[in-house]
Amino acid sequence: MMIFPPEVKTLDKGHGRIEIRKLRSSDKLNSYVKFPHVERVFRIERTRIIKKTGERSDVCEYGVTSLTEKQADDMTLMGIIRGHWTIENKLHYVRDMAYDEDRSQVRTGNGPRVMAIIRNLVISILRMLGITNITQCLRENALNHSRIFEVLGIK
Repeated sequence: MMIFPPEVKTLDKGHGRIEIRKLRSSDKLNSYVKFPHVERVFRIERTRIIKKTGERSDVCEYGVTSLTEKQADDMTLMGIIRGHWTIENKLHYVRDMAYDEDRSQVRTGNGPRVMAIIRNLVISILRMLGITNITQCLRENALNHSRIFEVLGIK
């Protein structure tokens, strides 16, 4: 009995580095995992090589998914995992850098959720307006309350 079938592999070159990703998943270990709704466990290995220096970093992570093999084969699962980082980089990273969200003192009740919704709304509106540097835009408009209305086209 083969626990892990052959791996799927991707190779990306860009931004001065080479990234190799390998993923294997299996449903043969589900009985060992005490986690609800597990359909498969997976292992993803990532290798990043900086072209200029040859510096190499290797990371191996394990995860579980409720998706069956029919719902998402290994290549699709790898794309889903990569898509998570797109969200992380495009929204959560901006929220932390622009609003210093990790140090927020709002921690009780619905406050954190409401503030996250407001921050997401502002970031989304600014992106729809074509603004790429959210932090800079927020700084420029922080002390000029009427300027934001000009940016939004409201006078």
